Amino acid sequence: MSDSTIDIIIADDHQMFIDGITSLLRKEKHIQFVAEVNSGQDALDYISTNKVDLLITDISMGAMSGVELTKLVKLHYPEVKVLVLSMHNDKEIISEILLAEAEGYVLKNTGKQELVEAITNIINGDTFYSKDVLKIMLQKVKKSRQIEEETKDVTQRELEIIQLIVQEYTTSEIAGKLFISPRTVDTHRKNIMLKTNSKTVVGIMKFAFRNGLIQ
Repeated sequence: MSDSTIDIIIADDHQMFIDGITSLLRKEKHIQFVAEVNSGQDALDYISTNKVDLLITDISMGAMSGVELTKLVKLHYPEVKVLVLSMHNDKEIISEILLAEAEGYVLKNTGKQELVEAITNIINGDTFYSKDVLKIMLQKVKKSRQIEEETKDVTQRELEIIQLIVQEYTTSEIAGKLFISPRTVDTHRKNIMLKTNSKTVVGIMKFAFRNGLIQ
């Protein structure tokens, strides 16, 4: 890392959190908080007219989320790095942050050492996703692979019938909806039970939920 000061803006709608972070890093000589704001729009307004090296932001911030803020910063001010510091450890939210191209994501329960490491890595041109976050993403990848493996032998027609079974359509209703005969539906149902290792409709429902085949 260069000897120059890192100019940081922090955006969070909880002032207590901002105070905690700035207090935690106050003694770091190479770090300077140039602005503290409580909304995404205020962050954009400041970045548009001032030099900023790094934006630290949360996910949940009222009118503009941290995801939307990150997207706008990357679109209009790509030179500004983004570190998301959040309590959210949801796989989908983390995926959104990755797609928004934030350089880093750490959870709010992180310690000072990891936070300083994240800032340093990002400013040096690297990325930093904490071990907890990477573990969550790895679980998502494993889940995706599991889903792919479990559903690879299920045909598109069978997937359609599974979805209708879960919605409690009868055999005759499924036949009418898909323009096939009840006997064909029964044949598909037997194949579905074999492929999903299910003995009852409840087993098919569990398979559907486990593999994200229904909302």
